[in-house]
Amino acid sequence: MLKMATYSNSKLSTYESCPYQYKLRYIDKIEVEVPTTIEMFLGDLVHRTMEKLYTDLKYQKMNSNEELLSFYRDLWEKEYSEDILVVKKEYSADNYKKMGEKFISDYYESYRPFDGMTVIGLETQDKLLLPDGNYWHVRIDRLGFDDKSNYYVCDYKTNSRMMMQEAADSDRQLAMYSIWVRDNFRDAKKVFLKWHMLAFNKEIVSERTDGQLEQLQKDVMARIREIEKATEEDNFPRITSGLCNYCVYQKICPSFSHLAQLEEKPVKEYKEDDGLKLVDKYTHITKSIIELGNKKEELKQALIEFARQKGIDNVFGTSGKVSVKEEDKIVMPEDRESFIKMLKEKGLYEKFSQLSYSALNAGYKKKELPPDLAEKLLTEKSFRLALSQKAEQKDE
Repeated sequence: MLKMATYSNSKLSTYESCPYQYKLRYIDKIEVEVPTTIEMFLGDLVHRTMEKLYTDLKYQKMNSNEELLSFYRDLWEKEYSEDILVVKKEYSADNYKKMGEKFISDYYESYRPFDGMTVIGLETQDKLLLPDGNYWHVRIDRLGFDDKSNYYVCDYKTNSRMMMQEAADSDRQLAMYSIWVRDNFRDAKKVFLKWHMLAFNKEIVSERTDGQLEQLQKDVMARIREIEKATEEDNFPRITSGLCNYCVYQKICPSFSHLAQLEEKPVKEYKEDDGLKLVDKYTHITKSIIELGNKKEELKQALIEFARQKGIDNVFGTSGKVSVKEEDKIVMPEDRESFIKMLKEKGLYEKFSQLSYSALNAGYKKKELPPDLAEKLLTEKSFRLALSQKAEQKDE
């Protein structure tokens, strides 16, 4: 019997960005050292501060803004270490700490006295049973409802980039959570998805219709089937993108392992690496070919102009000659679809290799096209150059 698995937005997003990374992380379960970035550290502490705010409210304790800030600062002092990665070197850890303080203060002043909804869940941990028998992991930052039986799935974001409404309306994570809310709270008239963009002191709100949620669930299950098939066939292709710069598996990924090895070598060994030298040579030759190709095109145009001025069609050099032949070249009509339709109607589509340009051009020159088809084509003058050895001169 097939064992049902638990999926999440993180799992599906990993597979979509790079199936190979999914394999390493979730199937092979390869453990690698994952550096904690300052953004991750900041986000975690802000989330825990928000959790304290609403947990204390549950017990009728209203923290002051300063008390929350004190809690946040204590967490920072206890848990911050020099191992935390600060990617943007122009900013210090203290800059990020102050950002978190502003997030908390702005939120506090905007939502005090925090009575807009009754909170029934903080950092929820549950599972949604999907129709295919698999599960979807549900973790909601804050879940609540108002006196009109409207439910709110709330998420705190410490991103430095503002979420656009279009992104909110197409978000999968919170929308899947709303299905769980509807299943577990039958009195829910509406379920709103709410993102608190703390860096901007704004909230983005979205809602899904029943039809949208039904389609979303189908899309999720289709993606899960794709992952299950890839697992059965052990077929997890690598996808390279800008996200690779942040991948923790670079050292073992065939697409980047050589780079990782190079970066760990001393300067002398780095320069002597066989792969590096081969690529450098290949790069040099490729650039030379491109430069020569450009020069060749310039010479071609110069030869055409020379032949045109002299009224000749062969230009001779020391050991070779270049023939310069002017010929008509067809130009495909703008209404390409109509032209293809005419070819098919006359039974000529296959003959011209599914509109192969070279075959069509040859057919036009040989007058193999019916007149009504030929007249659809325009022609323009072009030149064909052919280099050959010059015939040796007889000795006098």
